[in-house]
Amino acid sequence: MPWNEDINRIRQALAGPPPSHDELLILRRLDGTPLRPFTPPPDVTPRRSAALLLLFPHDNDLYIPLTVRSSRVTTHRGEVSLPGGGIDPDDNGAVGAALREAHEEIGVDPTDIEVLGALTTFYIPPSNNYLTPIVGFHTAGFVPNHDPEEVELVFTVPLSSLFNPATIREEIWERNGIPMRVPFFALNGYKVWGATALLLSEFVARLRRAGWGR
Repeated sequence: MPWNEDINRIRQALAGPPPSHDELLILRRLDGTPLRPFTPPPDVTPRRSAALLLLFPHDNDLYIPLTVRSSRVTTHRGEVSLPGGGIDPDDNGAVGAALREAHEEIGVDPTDIEVLGALTTFYIPPSNNYLTPIVGFHTAGFVPNHDPEEVELVFTVPLSSLFNPATIREEIWERNGIPMRVPFFALNGYKVWGATALLLSEFVARLRRAGWGR
């Protein structure tokens, strides 16, 4: 398979230690200190969940499908996300949940996905999710078939675009009366921020350590 060398490098990058918070695109106070918890508060029981960061080959690059969440879902409406959701008792843990959700949301066959590893599990306060991002590889291109109840649309971006400094922007937003620095990936006319920016930036940071994008 022509992508064997790249896939092996990604596996090795995922197996290494996580990057520092300084390498991640996360909400910060104006002084630069992080403005989000990475683990649930001691008195909170979060929902365990998983998402799939899927890679597939196209035009001599690896691409990632991203979803725009439907206005019908309860949280994060209209935000750019990855296929994902809660881990059900019948799932095979985070991997099983990520593959199932990807099948339900964008129509990808789980049997066509090679699981490469996982990113760091982190807490998402607005939805009380403790999310484990799974990274997988689809051996061929595919046409997404999304569920309109959960997903407004699906668009794909080349992995190489995440390494382009011009893609990374930052704005000052005010939420609940608190001004904050909000970094995001500018992709296909969307501001990809929050949890999705966090996990994508961790993936990029890990690949940079492995020499990717140089």
